[in-house]
Amino acid sequence: MRRTRWQTLVLVAVGVAALTWLGWRVVAGRGGLPPQVPWLVAAVEVLIAAVVFSMGWAVRQFLRGRRPALDPIRAARTAVLAKASCYTGALLSGWYGGQTIALVTDLATHGNGGRAVAAGAATAGAVVLAAVGLVVEWFCAVPPPEDDEKVEAPHPTAG
Repeated sequence: MRRTRWQTLVLVAVGVAALTWLGWRVVAGRGGLPPQVPWLVAAVEVLIAAVVFSMGWAVRQFLRGRRPALDPIRAARTAVLAKASCYTGALLSGWYGGQTIALVTDLATHGNGGRAVAAGAATAGAVVLAAVGLVVEWFCAVPPPEDDEKVEAPHPTAG
């Protein structure tokens, strides 16, 4: 499994934010408002990031020889969870970031200030989730094998 590039996550977040902003501009043009983002969203995103980080820290400690044993399935699941956290954080930061931009550009409407702050907090929580996912992916990277452990493949012309 290849590590996620942060540039890919930024591209996903910006693309989703642009689409979200355009969508909410159309809705606002017809008199609608984006839904209120609950404050609990940011708290849950940060809580999930903390769980992913703690799981990744255990893998990191094992790879550095500071933990006696670790189930290989748990390590693999942690790496997959880290990758999922990266993309989930990027998607959510785009979604809530687009809402934030749409609300900030229309502060004349009553109530949009509070909605923008809540959506901004959710955006920040999603960015934290994506960043933690990238860090945990780095924690789960297994170093390449030593030279003496490499098995040389036979040359294709050898016979």
